Amino acid sequence: MKGTGPLALANARILVTNDDGIGAQGLKILARIARTLSRDVWVVAPEVEQSAASHSLTVRTPLRVHRHAPRRFAVTGTPTDCVLIAVGEIMGDRAPDLVLSGINHGGNMAEDINHSGTVAAAMQAVVMGIPGIAFSLIVTPEHPAKWATAEHYAPQIIRKLAARPWKRDVVMNVNFPDRVQSAVTGIEAATQGRRRQIERVTEAVDPFGRQYYWIGSPRKEGPGRGTTDLEVTGRGAVAVTALSMNLTDRAETRALTGVFR
Repeated sequence: MKGTGPLALANARILVTNDDGIGAQGLKILARIARTLSRDVWVVAPEVEQSAASHSLTVRTPLRVHRHAPRRFAVTGTPTDCVLIAVGEIMGDRAPDLVLSGINHGGNMAEDINHSGTVAAAMQAVVMGIPGIAFSLIVTPEHPAKWATAEHYAPQIIRKLAARPWKRDVVMNVNFPDRVQSAVTGIEAATQGRRRQIERVTEAVDPFGRQYYWIGSPRKEGPGRGTTDLEVTGRGAVAVTALSMNLTDRAETRALTGVFR
């Protein structure tokens, strides 16, 4: 398959987006990083938080765009909406050469990738033939977010990825560990992991006596010796995972050929 060639970042047009919303700290940091790499940086992000929006599109509600500053816009929609509107309308007749999504407040690893709006925005870029990189910072409730760690490592990751070709149906997913910069053990290529626990549903009653349900529970990732994103970040390294947009299981498809003859 034809791949994406090396990208000269100094001359590149970069789109920055996220799922935490236009006012998110991680978005501000990622835009600042992008501006150290290129002078042509655009920010188009959801007007409000869209965490766990996955790859959803807004198809039955009109979308509105609000200009916050030159080359900085908010969209009343999902991360995928933002990429589509940025490329199709806001950025004019020149599409971005690279889309950076994040930096998400919280990791996007293992099965969480399926729900992530951060990863979905980068995926939408890849669907449109544009290289996409998603960035997420693992955060635990008892510790402050280690934004300095992400800001230190993200530029070199972007430079290294931009300097090499990769397949057009691949999106890069980067997760920073919950460690201060001096305690990070390095940057490692990782595979997508799989957690053993099932997402927990909590039942409770609100102050008005009405029953409600809350999906989700705090995640604690332990160290490991393997190469999954969970294990790599658990032992203190930055995990870089190449995700394929083609979900076909080729071995299983070959096995099905005999079933449906």
